[in-house]
Amino acid sequence: MKLEVEGKPVAPFILGLIAGIFIFLGAIVMSMFAFGTASMMGSMGGAMSGMMSNMYAGMSMGMMMGFAPALTVVGIASGVMVILGSVMVYTHPSESQLWGAIILAFSVVSIIGGMGGFLVGLILGVVGGVLALTWRAPAVK
Repeated sequence: MKLEVEGKPVAPFILGLIAGIFIFLGAIVMSMFAFGTASMMGSMGGAMSGMMSNMYAGMSMGMMMGFAPALTVVGIASGVMVILGSVMVYTHPSESQLWGAIILAFSVVSIIGGMGGFLVGLILGVVGGVLALTWRAPAVK
């Protein structure tokens, strides 16, 4: 089975596109948990009363909630950049090394903000980025 259409890198495109979708969805899920946890913690105030609850809620949850919006933006941006890089690898095959590096870099960055696309997005993005970096246009016969 040949994964080229008229000299275009189809495998890096497909893998990167799927990776970008997973990374984007991972960032959305992460944002739902991060922003949902604050309201959930507030509604459980009576159930979590005690001497240690204020210390844990104040330190860890407060710190995490301060970073959650920034991490969500990083995750969404990573997913969008991986999708954009995949489309650009397919539409501009002569620049496949540049866009492959972008796919690879933002797939790795997605660990921070998009949970690595449930780890599936990270793996597919790294493989797609490496394939795009190593792809060469077929020789003209």
